[in-house]
Parts: sequence; C-alpha cells; structure tokens
Amino acid sequence: MKNEVMSENFMKEKPVFPLILSMALPMVISMLVNSLYNIVDSFFVAKISEDAMTALSLVYPVQNFINAVGIGFGVGMNAVIALHLGAGDEKKADMAATQGLALGVVHTVILTAGSILIMPAFLRFFTDSEKIIDLGMRYSVIVFAFTFFIVTGVAFEKIFQAVGRMKVTMISLMCGCILNIILDPVLIFGLGPFPEMGIEGAALATGLGQASSLFIYLAVYFISPIRVKIGRKYLAPDKKMILRLYSVGIPATLNLALPSILISALNGILASFSQVYILVLGIYYKLQTFLYLPANGFIQGMRPLVGFNYGAGEHRRVKQIYQIVLCMSGAIMAVGTVICLAVPGQLMGLFTQNPETIQAGETALRIISAGFIVSSVSVTSSGALEGLGKGTPSLIISLFRYIVVIIPAAFILSRIFGAVGVWNAFWLAELITAAVAFAVYRRAAEKNTDGSSR
Repeated sequence: MKNEVMSENFMKEKPVFPLILSMALPMVISMLVNSLYNIVDSFFVAKISEDAMTALSLVYPVQNFINAVGIGFGVGMNAVIALHLGAGDEKKADMAATQGLALGVVHTVILTAGSILIMPAFLRFFTDSEKIIDLGMRYSVIVFAFTFFIVTGVAFEKIFQAVGRMKVTMISLMCGCILNIILDPVLIFGLGPFPEMGIEGAALATGLGQASSLFIYLAVYFISPIRVKIGRKYLAPDKKMILRLYSVGIPATLNLALPSILISALNGILASFSQVYILVLGIYYKLQTFLYLPANGFIQGMRPLVGFNYGAGEHRRVKQIYQIVLCMSGAIMAVGTVICLAVPGQLMGLFTQNPETIQAGETALRIISAGFIVSSVSVTSSGALEGLGKGTPSLIISLFRYIVVIIPAAFILSRIFGAVGVWNAFWLAELITAAVAFAVYRRAAEKNTDGSSR
C-alpha cells in the first residue's frame, strides 16, 4: 500500500526536470507524429489539385473550432481532476471525469449538426469557385460526422494525462495518426481493393484515425484501471462541479478557438489580393504544427504537474516547472526559426509546384518566423495558467495573441504594404503578447501564492 501511495504522489516527489521529461516526452513524440500526419494529409490532398488544398484550408477553421471545444473542455477536466487528486479528494476527481464525459456527449450533438449546417454559407463567404465549394462540402460532411470520436477521445486523453499515464495517450494518439497516414493514399487514390475516393477518402482516413484512438483509450481503461473512476453514481449533476469544469473549459476552448476566428479574418483580408495568399496561409498553418504541436506536448505534460503541485501546496515546484518548460519551448521555436529562414522554398514545395505560390510562401515564412521564439512566453504562460485552474487570465493572453493585436494590425498593414503587411502582423502580435503574458502570469502566480499563504 505504501508503494502505491508513493507512486500516486510522484508528481510532487520526483525531481522536477526528470519529472517534466517523463510527463512531456511521450506527448512530444505523439505531437511530432501528429505534426507528420498534418503534413502527409495535406501532401496527399495537394496531389488531388490545388483547388482541393484551398478547400481544405477554408474548412480548417471550422475543424479547428470543433477540436477547440473538445480539447478546451478536456483541459478543464484535466485541471479539475489534477487539483482534486493533489488535494487527496478522489471522489470529486471521479465526479469531474464522469460529468465531464457526459457534458462532452452533449457538446458532440450540437457541434455535429451546427458544423454541417453552416458549411455552405461559410465557404461561399470566402470564395465564388463552385469547384472549391463542392470539394469543401464533400470533405467536411464526412469529417464532421466523426465529431463524437474526436470529443470523447480527447476527454479520455485528458483523464489519462491527469493521472500521469502519458504513455497511454502517446500510444493512442500515435496509433490514430499512423492509421490516418496509411489510409490517406489508400482511400484517396484507391490502392489495392479500395475504390478511389479523392477528397472524401482524405476525410474518411481522418475520421477512422480519430475513432481508433478512442477505442484504444476504452480498451486500456477497462483492462488496466486507473486511479480515476467513471461511474453512474457520479452522473447526478453537481452545480459546483459543472461550474468549475466550465470555468476552466470555456476559456480554454476560446483560447483554442481563437485561431479559427483569426484564420477566417485573415482569409477575408487576403482574399481581396489573391486566392494564392489564402493557400499560402493554409500551408503555413500546416507547417507550423511541426513547431507548436511538439511545444504543446511540453504544455500538456506541464498542466497536470502544475495542477497537482498547486493542489498539494508545492508552489516552489510550480515555479520551477514553469521556468523549465519555458526554456524547452523556446528551444523548439529557435529550431523552427532557423529552418524557416534556411529552406522556406523547399517547405512550400511540399504542397504546391506553382512558382507564384512558392515565392509568396517563402516571403511569408521568413517574415512570420521572426515571432516564433518570443511566442514561447505566451504559449507557456497560457498553459501554466490553465493548469492552475485560472482560465480567464489564460484567455486574456490568447485574446491579445489572436484578436486584439494581430487582426487590426493585419488590416492596417495590408492597406500600406499589401499582403506582406499581413505576414508582418504575426511577429508584431507575438512581441506585444509576450509582454502581456509575462505580466498576466506573474500577477496570477503571485496572487495564488499570497492566497495560499494566508
């Protein structure tokens, strides 16, 4: 029994640096595979046609919004579960997991119906091309039909992360991504006994990959039980628990959904210049996953550690965890900056052979990458605040990063410098947001420490 208790308290007893590596590296590996999936998926869609790639770029904001709701509410579950486990209240941790899953199913129904209904009007807002609209609809209807598997799978992912079972989430995410990568060429081009499905094949490959991840979580949960239990007896709605889940989940969802608003706004600005720039923006958001998803792996490893140690009153460890993850995120962003400055043309060439698009993309990548390193401050601070259960301060950081600075800056600079002005708005927003993030996190962290000392 003593060994079991010790293993359950490893988040506050193991040395900080090895602890972060043990929690974060499985997620970094799975995020790298996820990044590869994003690149490979877009690579094969680009082989269909440049119109298909443009359609994928236009559907992406709505896809991202669905993911944002699933992941954002999952972050709320993760934070609440970890805080209660750190405080030794397993019953409330079980309640948070069970009621979080039930609410996730409700979200699924709304998201599936709403996304399919709005897509025709959404696509027509950005393009008059009937071919692009048709491709976008054919892709989105299939992808959105798998929303249940996305939202429920993410909920289980965050539950496993909250108890420190990071290897399970790594295996599940990797299996889903690898299956997707394998199915992409098979279903798109009709290899072997499979029919050629085109863009519908890309959508089906994505959905089946996401479904496989959920099945792995369910199998592990029933075969190898975890510390947190999901049970019917915890389903009776608890107002305080639901409010706490949403108090972190809604800001976290908005944090993740804001890029969808940003991309849609930038698409609207860029559409007045050329469809080429919309495609460039879409390709950039695929490429940047190679940076931000691995960095997000460290953030995912950090969240339960911050929550558990804060719940256990270990504020010095919380500060150490934040500082180490900030340095790691900065190192990842530095590597990305060097790559984007060195070989931007080769990166763009993965998705298009059009010389005009490649040239425009080279310029975009070189300018946007100027803000990569400094963005690690806002990304790490926002993740740490979510781990502390401080959703609103985290949302303030994201609002500055995705709305308050960059959209007005992109609009004004585009009127002066053309499409290039939009790319300059990225690094300007990252610089201003980093200063805001540092101040917001420092104030929230000091407030937490002062509050606990009293």
